[in-house]
Amino acid sequence: MAEASQKIPVTVLTGYLGAGKTTLLNRILSENHGKKYAVIVNEFGEIGIDNDLIIGADEEVFEMNNGCVCCTVRGDLVRIMDGLMKRKGKFDAIIVETTGLADPAPVAQTFFVDEDVQKNARLDAVVTVADAKWLSDRLKDAPEAKNQIAFADVIVLNKTDLVSKAELAEVEARIRGINPYAKLHRTERCQVGIADVLERGAFDLDRILEIEPDFLEAGDGHDHDHDHHHGHDHHHHDHGHGLKHYHDEDMQSLSLRSEKPLDPTKFMPWLQNLVATEGQKILRSKGILAFTGDDDRYVFQGVHMMLEGDHQRKWKDGEKRESRVVFIGRELPEQAIRDGFEQCITT
Repeated sequence: MAEASQKIPVTVLTGYLGAGKTTLLNRILSENHGKKYAVIVNEFGEIGIDNDLIIGADEEVFEMNNGCVCCTVRGDLVRIMDGLMKRKGKFDAIIVETTGLADPAPVAQTFFVDEDVQKNARLDAVVTVADAKWLSDRLKDAPEAKNQIAFADVIVLNKTDLVSKAELAEVEARIRGINPYAKLHRTERCQVGIADVLERGAFDLDRILEIEPDFLEAGDGHDHDHDHHHGHDHHHHDHGHGLKHYHDEDMQSLSLRSEKPLDPTKFMPWLQNLVATEGQKILRSKGILAFTGDDDRYVFQGVHMMLEGDHQRKWKDGEKRESRVVFIGRELPEQAIRDGFEQCITT
């Protein structure tokens, strides 16, 4: 397998209809960012590419004058990926847009399943564009919207100029109730640095795991129905920064850590068995692992039942060798996961 660093990073771009994905895609295809990106979309009609920017179009591939390339998913994503890999002048990154109503899982899973794709490309990040004004409503009536938030590594919370400060705080708290780990950018008209969205190096999971959600640590992390213990009344626990705490009824996230090394002969079979049996409930899993007798950090990420993992780099001198694992999903068997993880720690 090619080293993770040589593989082309792939960003899966998702978001509900009208949230602003098209605006973001148009920026990638028209801005002068000096990179070669390939953008795979469902329908050109939806994007409305500016004809003045198109240099050449052969059948289903449009070349833009900023060096980017755009093509449609007609049927099979794997076939398109293979075609892109064969094109001369490999790309800096590939962006795959999913339809607004879709669950991003099958698209993300493509990068774990097909061997040829896996040789050349790696899932870099799932980026979800969300509409600050309508997201709260969508979370109530559209399960896909909730999946898109749960799946995200990066959330672009767009149209923030259309809501009040209080509404913005509310929608952010709802997002955090579903996914406390994603990097969140507040934007108007998707004005976000392209580097904040693409080539995140999300496989370098430090990025995800270092941002242990600050407001989880401020409280006790799990039991938020304890106003009566305080003897005074502040119902939304603003922990000093005005963030209400939402618990999403059907999504949870779970973070595990161990300062003692893990036994790879126990951990890997345990993880594989866990995703084989509970994978439907586990949307995303990721972790950095310190194994006994192994000088390299092992990094894995998963989507439902699919896992990919690799030795990433040496532990640096003075770096804290600890294992960190995160699961996000529905009705996770939390206690069973915690117990299983404990049993993988080398004693």
